[in-house]
Amino acid sequence: MRVRRLRAGLRGWGGVGAMAVVCALALAFVLLLPHTQSHDSAAPDPGGQSSQGTAQGLQARAGTCTDANAQDQSLSPSGADGPTVDAIRARGYLSVGVDQNSYGWGYRNPNNASGALVGFDIDLAHRIAKDILGDADKVQFRAIPTNERIPAIRSGRVDMVVRTMTITCDRLKQVAFSAPYFLTGQQVLAPRTSPIKGYDKTLAGKKVCSATGSTAYDHLSADKKDGTLPVSTDISTTVPNQLDCLVRLQLGEVDAVVTDGALAASQAAQDPAVELKGGTFTKEYYGVAMKLGADDLVRQVNRILENYRKDGGWKASYDRWLSATPGMDSESATPPTPNYR
Repeated sequence: MRVRRLRAGLRGWGGVGAMAVVCALALAFVLLLPHTQSHDSAAPDPGGQSSQGTAQGLQARAGTCTDANAQDQSLSPSGADGPTVDAIRARGYLSVGVDQNSYGWGYRNPNNASGALVGFDIDLAHRIAKDILGDADKVQFRAIPTNERIPAIRSGRVDMVVRTMTITCDRLKQVAFSAPYFLTGQQVLAPRTSPIKGYDKTLAGKKVCSATGSTAYDHLSADKKDGTLPVSTDISTTVPNQLDCLVRLQLGEVDAVVTDGALAASQAAQDPAVELKGGTFTKEYYGVAMKLGADDLVRQVNRILENYRKDGGWKASYDRWLSATPGMDSESATPPTPNYR
């Protein structure tokens, strides 16, 4: 029954042809997605780094980071204003890098006549805009491919990225992160009829797809080098956006996809011919990414996340967008408890 409901709710998404159209649209709209109004120029650097010394200090502290505590490196919450927040308020809108083709997270619902972006990450971006600017609609969305998330932040094209972005030690050297807002882990997606059982020896001789610049590819590359993955596993297929891997899988160009379990579950919901294989083999946390040195913005976002968890906003968004994919009983169904440095 649930499969039929999902397929009914996602008419136009399940087929290969429709998925290819979606990916083509993603490329066409990759530069700019205004939500409420158009702006002719890229968003200016909202204050940038407060000082070179601050940025270097953040990088130095990130040097003590380990995979086990990467999510615990963010600044404590505060409502105090600063140069970055002041610049955003003076401009009058929040510029946010998002995905537009990840079902449940950030996507254009084909059954929505307005064509507005919807999803769990989109809800969070609206909440941040509401708390900083007093209006949830004062947000400009920019579609950012996976491998462009960090460059978009560092160049000042966006104030932040809210796009299923895992907090890692390497990324902490390049951008600042909020406290974690979602728990996930890497997982394998493959056709239901595939002999692949999970992230194990059944991937021998198989072609695996991942997104360029993703933690999935980082794990595949490292594990193949150290022998965790069979030497015959082909990990050469990489794409700008993780949804492109699903299209490659549907077309038979690859045998499996490795991506975050939360995203893999959403892709399985889009196409009942594929399924998750085995459990997650890592533990990872999504965070809101911002520019190094934008301490006032980081602290404000952490304050917003604290309130978002406490007032039920996080849970309401999860129930609406994700309860049918990771599930109500999933470890991901509870927001992670933050620890600040």
